[in-house]
Amino acid sequence: MNHAETPTPIPARAAIPGHYEDLRGKLALITGGSRGLGAATALALARQGVRLALVGRDEAALAASLAAVRACGIEAIAQRADCSRPEELQRLREVVEARLGVPDFLLPFAGGGSGRPMPAEAITADDWRSSVEHNLHASFFTLQAFLPGMLARGSGNLLTMASAGARVAAGAPAAYGAAKAGVIMLTRHLAQELGPRGLRVNCLSPSAVLTERTRATLTPERRAGMLAGFPLGRLGEPEDVAAAALFLLSDASAWISGVVLDVAGGRVMV
Repeated sequence: MNHAETPTPIPARAAIPGHYEDLRGKLALITGGSRGLGAATALALARQGVRLALVGRDEAALAASLAAVRACGIEAIAQRADCSRPEELQRLREVVEARLGVPDFLLPFAGGGSGRPMPAEAITADDWRSSVEHNLHASFFTLQAFLPGMLARGSGNLLTMASAGARVAAGAPAAYGAAKAGVIMLTRHLAQELGPRGLRVNCLSPSAVLTERTRATLTPERRAGMLAGFPLGRLGEPEDVAAAALFLLSDASAWISGVVLDVAGGRVMV
């Protein structure tokens, strides 16, 4: 292709194709399940017959997400919790295990927004702590809270959430990128440690995805300017990330652990 040509965009995903029968009847816990990538992944799992425990902080958004997954005919509950607080996660674990059992799938997707890039000297102590607490700490504390039951059973699948900001040093504040890079290394450590004990651990790393938040904040001009950085010619949809999650949670990826899957339209090639 001539470099002056505009790439032909790959069409946006209208629906998630395929059916993963092995997922039916399993239980997934998703933090950050009230909106965005967590809500989209929850709905994709519900359509595969997966039972769900949704976790979030916005009660109204959590209720809407719960109604959407229950409309698929599956058993589901929703609980409010701040995943950066270990004591709230311990209470959450007690509720979930009492009502639904030990999760088969654990998806700690809760995290703080990236915001705009800024010089390192402009990042305040509160900004730094907030990024680490709501991304790295929240992921670790969630995994730590639910691991005992999964290890006692000897099986399970953990799926963490990173970001292109952890893979490419551009487009996100340093604090956010560092926190998400920590999630990636945490994933690799756990994959090595937990594999012999029957658990798989993988990580999703999305680039620019058109969630409710990004649709509201991206101007048409900025959105158009971003497209040149994506070889597939479009920004992501939440369903793109959800489809990748289904694959990594299913038996179709049974011999995959410790990987970071860049759902990035070709922008990140590591």
